[in-house]
Amino acid sequence: MVDVMLRKLVGNKTEKILGQIETLLPKNRIVPNILTFIGLGINIIGAYCYYRGYIFLGGITILFAGIFDVLDGIVARARNLDSKIGAFIDSVVDRYSDFIILGGILTFFVLRGDNDSALLVLLVLSGSFLTSYIRAKSELIISKCDTGLIQRPERIIILALGSLLNYLNEALWFLAVSTHLTAFYRIYYTWKRYKSSGKSM
Repeated sequence: MVDVMLRKLVGNKTEKILGQIETLLPKNRIVPNILTFIGLGINIIGAYCYYRGYIFLGGITILFAGIFDVLDGIVARARNLDSKIGAFIDSVVDRYSDFIILGGILTFFVLRGDNDSALLVLLVLSGSFLTSYIRAKSELIISKCDTGLIQRPERIIILALGSLLNYLNEALWFLAVSTHLTAFYRIYYTWKRYKSSGKSM
């Protein structure tokens, strides 16, 4: 229930606002993949901000990049351009963005000699990637596995807010715990759905 509430709170309102932006974009020149890669480019800038220690600016930048991460899907659906290869590209680019952002934060802590915080970032990184990996493997067994406490949009918002409010370490602690809880829950959810289907192990 928590993940549904978060999705409704964050996703529905955001998509409604960005849906208005979609109508302003050129119909023939802007395709979802362009928006996906624009988001990646902005996230690279955000990662550089973190690397240089500009935490507040990094938060603003990744929050701005998140607009493009959502807008590409909205454009694809609104213009009937959604496809399996488009979803594949979007998913792969999202993983690169996650790695680049967290890599920038990790490097910032390493250069400061803050090994505890660097380890914390590694926990967030592994949890984020496991959440996505488990979903991909799960959906080879069951039809859908997008459940769990926290997904990528929520991760970006929490990381950005932590950066903006000077609570970066607290945000990382929350993400370290919540991403792994989500991963573990998806393992349990997949096993439960598989068993309920009546198939043998």
